[in-house]
Amino acid sequence: MLLLPGCATLSELTAADPQPASSPSAGVVPSPIDPGPSQRPPGSAQEAALPTPPDPTPSAPTSPAPSAPAPSATPEQEAPDAEQDEQQGTPKEEKKKEPAVEETRETEEPPAPEPQYLEVGSSGPAVRDLQERLVELGYFLPAVDGQFGPQTQQAVWALQKAGGLSRDAVVGPRTRAALADGVRPAPVSSAGKVVEIDLDRQLLLAVQDGKVVRTFNASSGNGETFEAKGRSYRARTPTGTYAVYMERDYLHESTLELGAMYRPKYFTGGIAVHGSPSIPPWPASHGCIRVSNSAMNWLWDSWGVPRGTTVVVH
Repeated sequence: MLLLPGCATLSELTAADPQPASSPSAGVVPSPIDPGPSQRPPGSAQEAALPTPPDPTPSAPTSPAPSAPAPSATPEQEAPDAEQDEQQGTPKEEKKKEPAVEETRETEEPPAPEPQYLEVGSSGPAVRDLQERLVELGYFLPAVDGQFGPQTQQAVWALQKAGGLSRDAVVGPRTRAALADGVRPAPVSSAGKVVEIDLDRQLLLAVQDGKVVRTFNASSGNGETFEAKGRSYRARTPTGTYAVYMERDYLHESTLELGAMYRPKYFTGGIAVHGSPSIPPWPASHGCIRVSNSAMNWLWDSWGVPRGTTVVVH
């Protein structure tokens, strides 16, 4: 017996589909038992109710009726696939959209750039801008070349000293703020050409009529005791107002055998302002005022510090 999916048997169809009460072509009540195809009268109600099997092709032998197509999947049958997708992750459509959304998010919210610091060894336009600003504020720098070398280090130290900052010669946020704010030291004199030495901030100022012309990194006496030619001395720089009384326009050897002094200008006893290859940002000398050799050249050759020039140490 051939069963159709979701349908009743032939006998059930016969019982469920009663014949009309009267038929103009037949007066006999059909039998409740379904007759075979050879016994069923043509045009009867049972034949009309049954589906007609497809005609076989002329060349193919007669074969049983083909199986009915598989029914479409019901929601209950699709559920396992959905559950499998949920176990593997988000549905396929969402997986396709997620990378695009993530890529857009990364484009719209780039990471913040790291802060840039300038120090010895740095070079380029940023260093040139730094040097130009230092010169504009009056800090001594012999050349603007875009190279952060020892001379730029001296100028940055001087700026940091004037601003009360850490003396590390690294241009970070605080040093940049000092540059932007135009930090520069104020003089204590108001008239004439004066060399001012600020011991607290370890700076030397070239002052003209109460205006600071140049500011230099300097290093004065460190206050320690030292021995020279069998005698003990204290490495201190005395405060007060003095005048240049002697100068040596060459590399002069100390009479106490304490080393060479480049183009010194003496203002009291054996204490002088002189050039040196070592000018740290703290007191380090035997009592003299150290500045760089290029700074000493500027004092001698550009600005001029003749004998009689006032020197104020405070």
